[in-house]
Amino acid sequence: MMRGGNREMRRMLDRMGLDMKELSNVQEVIIKTDKKEIIITKPAVTEMKSKDNSIFQVIADSYEEKELETPIFSEDDIMLICSQANVTPEVATNALKETGGDLSRAILLLTTK
Repeated sequence: MMRGGNREMRRMLDRMGLDMKELSNVQEVIIKTDKKEIIITKPAVTEMKSKDNSIFQVIADSYEEKELETPIFSEDDIMLICSQANVTPEVATNALKETGGDLSRAILLLTTK
């Protein structure tokens, strides 16, 4: 790495309007998707903050992945199936589980019975 690189990086971030700081004592970061959770214990986390938003950089030595037993479906997906198949949210969620989250197959399943 070139000498003074860190100082140059800070100057570049300042020109871009980003304030960068290390978050201390972070115990855990959990990233949740519809099918799994990624659990990162004791990561190094840096926040780059602009006036409109923040960017978080997470550096992990190790992490654990857990597959969810029941996938999480978005409220929008559930409501779409409810309106298209004229069913309750519970029925729509069950159809999504049965089809592995495939919206069109779930609607077909409920409308062709």
